[in-house]
Amino acid sequence: MKLRTIDNLDLRGRYVLLRDDFNVQIVDGKITDAFRIEQSMPTINKLRAAGARVAIVAHRGRPKGVRNMEYSLRPIAEYMGIKLIDDCLDKDFLANMQDGDVVLLENVRFYAGEEQNDVGFAAELARGYDLFINDAFAVSHRAHASTVGVAEILPSYAGELLAAEIEHLSVVMDNPQRPLLSIVAGSKVSTKIGVLKALAKLSDTLIIGGALGTTFNYAMGGRVGNSLYEADQKDTALEILDFAKQNNCRVLLPLDKGVAKEFARDAVRSNKDFTEIADDDVIIDAGIQTTERDVAEIRTARTVIWNGTVGMAEWAPTWSYGSFAIANAIAEQTRAGKLDSIVGGGDTVAALEACGVKDDITYVSTGGGAFLEFIEGRTLPGVAILENN
Repeated sequence: MKLRTIDNLDLRGRYVLLRDDFNVQIVDGKITDAFRIEQSMPTINKLRAAGARVAIVAHRGRPKGVRNMEYSLRPIAEYMGIKLIDDCLDKDFLANMQDGDVVLLENVRFYAGEEQNDVGFAAELARGYDLFINDAFAVSHRAHASTVGVAEILPSYAGELLAAEIEHLSVVMDNPQRPLLSIVAGSKVSTKIGVLKALAKLSDTLIIGGALGTTFNYAMGGRVGNSLYEADQKDTALEILDFAKQNNCRVLLPLDKGVAKEFARDAVRSNKDFTEIADDDVIIDAGIQTTERDVAEIRTARTVIWNGTVGMAEWAPTWSYGSFAIANAIAEQTRAGKLDSIVGGGDTVAALEACGVKDDITYVSTGGGAFLEFIEGRTLPGVAILENN
């Protein structure tokens, strides 16, 4: 996939509308994880150094097309040390911009036309700018006004981050080092049918964990207690297992689980085989046997794709055991030059952060849904429009 990039563009004095993904968590006015912001900085700094006049368009949360200041981008502007423009459709500030200036426009989702990809809204958003740059891979699976609509109006290009995401993911999808191990977890089979099938076709081994794994264990006749799983996805789970077998992909399901009598951070943990799980047990983490097996698999792989924590990793240390062990094993093998590792998804990246190993991973994607849809082979509208024809 060849994208139009900002390399070799003369940007001095040109007005640039830059789409970034700043959908970060903010608690009490403070940013708790600036990963997506920091990953966006190389493009911002490159544009600034080139003398462009940059207005960043971004969103946070789901304000549903109304001006809800709970979702304001002001804390992000303050974190970045740049001016916030109170209305993303305001153009008055453009006349006062100097070469190298960067401002942040207020939440584009304050307008219903954003998610509707309304033609009129896109035209008004694009007005006053010379070109559009999309550097928001994480929202490029959405055909919104700020990812697709403005790209149909202005000369459009991929930023450094978006181009890097596509490059790294394409290498893994097209020509991975083998054996290739994929680890997929999360809550629902119903939302990951496509990606599970895609990875079953691509991978040598597929580990299915978390509540996802619980549903597969249920489908195979295992005891799941009072835990999160999808009873109505039994046939789908069995179909995916059969599909993997047809494609010579070995599927590994949980052997045991960390359980408690209540779903709570401070609940008392015990480890049980699936034959031992009681009706009132709640599964919260991967078990010890499962984790030891998963780590052993990581140590024999040459490529690992990981999406989804295998338990409540944010409830450390009791319930982070499985996810942290996976994170540390992947990082250790990558540091040793024995593994190419690709990790994506907010909770998964947070686990890397908590373990202090994010910088050891070959590539950490900013995308969640976009990451999975790219792996699944779906067309990402915000990326497709940037392809060289």
